[in-house]
Amino acid sequence: MRDTTDDAATPTPVVRRGDDVDYAAVEAAAGLTKGVLLDESDGAPNFAMRRFELAAGAEVPRHTNAVEHEQYVLAGEYVVGIGETEHVVEPGDALLIPAGVEHWYRNEGAEPGAFICAVPNGDDEIELVE
Repeated sequence: MRDTTDDAATPTPVVRRGDDVDYAAVEAAAGLTKGVLLDESDGAPNFAMRRFELAAGAEVPRHTNAVEHEQYVLAGEYVVGIGETEHVVEPGDALLIPAGVEHWYRNEGAEPGAFICAVPNGDDEIELVE
């Protein structure tokens, strides 16, 4: 039986249509755009889900994040560097990038890449690695 004493904290279901998601350029990487699918502003209590698009020929510099990233590749074939290892990823691949681990992206193909990225809600400090 569900405890109903704290229903004010119970999230309300949300359905967001793809056409309602705004995409913006990511400052640190030319050719990378981000759309926030759901986050705490929608009432999601724990995680933010974002969709990224990596243009053909685009690169994301080596960086770290303060929080873990879980990603699911939707489109394209591109390189993801994690630590000292590079991985060629394609649709259907899933990645876990732990907090603080250096990573980067490179799309050498002719087609754009796209992936879903889920992160915990809250601050995510990004630090570029020289």
